[in-house]
Amino acid sequence: MASILIIDDEVAIAAAFAMFFRHDGQHVAYEAHTGAEGVDAYWRLRPDLVLLDVRLPDMTGFDVLAKIRSDDPVVIMVTAYGDVPMAVDALHKGAENFLTKPVDLSHLAAAADRALEKSHLRRMNRYLSEKRDAASRVIVGSSPAMRDIVQQVTLLAQGDRTTGLLIGERGSGKGRVAELIHQQSPRASGPFVEVNCAALTAESLDIELFGEEGSGGKPARRGLFEIADGGTLFLDEIGELAPQLQPKLLRVLEGRGFRRHGGAVEIVPDSRVIAATSRDLGDEVAAGRFREDLFYRLSVMPIRLLPLRERTREDVLELIGQVMVDLGSALADAPGALSDDALDAMLRYGWPGNIRELRNTVERAMLLARGGARIEPRHLAREITNASGADVAHHTPRTIADVEKAHIDRTLKVHNFNRTHAARELGIARATLIKKIREYELADRTRGRS
Repeated sequence: MASILIIDDEVAIAAAFAMFFRHDGQHVAYEAHTGAEGVDAYWRLRPDLVLLDVRLPDMTGFDVLAKIRSDDPVVIMVTAYGDVPMAVDALHKGAENFLTKPVDLSHLAAAADRALEKSHLRRMNRYLSEKRDAASRVIVGSSPAMRDIVQQVTLLAQGDRTTGLLIGERGSGKGRVAELIHQQSPRASGPFVEVNCAALTAESLDIELFGEEGSGGKPARRGLFEIADGGTLFLDEIGELAPQLQPKLLRVLEGRGFRRHGGAVEIVPDSRVIAATSRDLGDEVAAGRFREDLFYRLSVMPIRLLPLRERTREDVLELIGQVMVDLGSALADAPGALSDDALDAMLRYGWPGNIRELRNTVERAMLLARGGARIEPRHLAREITNASGADVAHHTPRTIADVEKAHIDRTLKVHNFNRTHAARELGIARATLIKKIREYELADRTRGRS
């Protein structure tokens, strides 16, 4: 629920504004009637939005703004004595918007919605900065869904020999989670060894995993199962494992041994297996490409990692913060902060490439923004700013009335200022359109038209 502080010496107006915001049940509103009361209430309540009158009995609204500006508040200035220079001054001094009395409530609602969205982004940016200081190397997230994954990871890590299966799209962080399981397990002092099953031919992977017996004076080559002895072997993209290697892996997972390529001696490794896949292994079993018994042996404790598009904004925010920490030490003069608009674009984007795409995006943006105070939308790829709904770098604040006026003007031009045809397309009565034309001072351009 958003909180709004109304600072206005006219008690009736402050009460009317408060009632207006409270009626939908989505806002909580507080009132203050002097500048001193307003400053005290702000620091006590830390509201999401301040509706601030310019003229107060003990100080000006600009004085109030100066006393709270260090907290980066979101403020809408209100006055009955407004003019353009005062409006420009208010915006330069940190106000988000400027309204004149009597205030049209529909305009107030639209301005408040925009301001509250800005407030939410600023709070998330603060949260991002605070999280960076205590961020661990591996970010999993703090939403209920991600806390559940953390719990599963913790339980899996405690099992010294339990096989784990990580399921998730490419780039969703399966490798990092596998490392985390290893680091939190009793095997943490042992080696963590990984191999991508899709990167090698069946014969090469056989030798890589199980080793090769020496011949002709050539020493034997140890496989990764032996190298990972006492630790963890991470088999990435296990769904790509060649059919001829699947029974050999199953034997090892069942506690039996293996023979090196070309060898005769049975070797029983002491290594724990964590596997990962971006495929649906159930579908692979049904298609006959993956052994059912191996699938069940791997699925002792499956953990599904969420793609970024399914994670909360707060979870993505934490991830952005950690990536910036990881990259910051290596990128001299790169900014350690994002503008509100850049953060908004990144939080709205779907990230089809998941963590890998996000990391590449942040690294590129930090490089482009070197020497600046923060990352701006212009430092992001266009598909990110476009996907957020608009190019936020070129956003121009407009009221509902501005949008309506522009739309009516466009429609009139399309119909060569024919009021009847324009009204029909707009879905309003011709008399209503004529009223709007006069209200928005479009009458001269339609004079003489039907």
